[in-house]
Amino acid sequence: MADAKVALVTGAGSGIGRACAVALSQAGWSLALTGRRAERLEETAAACQGETLVHAADVADEAQVAGLFAAVQDRFGRLDLLFNNAGTGAPPVPLEDLDLAAWKRTVDVNLTGAFLCTQGAFRMMKAQDPRGGRIINNGSISAHSPRPRSVAYTATKHAITGLTKSTSLDGRAYDIACGQIDIGNAATDMTRRMSAGVPQADGSLREEPVMDVDAVAGAVVYMAGLPLSANVQFMTVMATKMPFVGRG
Repeated sequence: MADAKVALVTGAGSGIGRACAVALSQAGWSLALTGRRAERLEETAAACQGETLVHAADVADEAQVAGLFAAVQDRFGRLDLLFNNAGTGAPPVPLEDLDLAAWKRTVDVNLTGAFLCTQGAFRMMKAQDPRGGRIINNGSISAHSPRPRSVAYTATKHAITGLTKSTSLDGRAYDIACGQIDIGNAATDMTRRMSAGVPQADGSLREEPVMDVDAVAGAVVYMAGLPLSANVQFMTVMATKMPFVGRG
């Protein structure tokens, strides 16, 4: 598909990243897939349609991110969509017991990684012809309402909202749109533990509803497919009955 638009998906080796990559490929996009584990990326690529580039990288490493964008430029010559999806969490321990290294790693991956990839996307999107593109940041319901013992993850997801707003503003002059999708309990390996109960604000432990990850993929494909004259600034996609709206 020589005329296909090009999307870069971070954290593409599993879960939401894999589901969105596959859905984008089915919608006609060419895909650049990145994450830390090459073998998982190859599995995602095998599930995709059309042209794919697999390039393993740690988004928290500036040099590796530079190499990633150089590879995208070399293969495709342009970038139309960046899905900043890569993320991690820290151990669910009392705030005062959280190890500084775990805090820094969460910030490095969730926030600094998204920033570095946004920089790389800006450089490509401003220079290419036709100019512009779209960036979608994977926020979280934690960007609005935290879980107990999630200070590092929650702080970074609040920060992603600020990154989204600044990116949207700074991209206007260059036809670069930026939006954020906040996801609540998509069924992936990461949320499998919810069947055993999740800590609630009142101190209880309760099982929470989940939704099919394909619902997230469909939402990302919709956001990605809009003309650059339109933008979904923020979208929340969540399991209908999860305890988010109201007081539990």
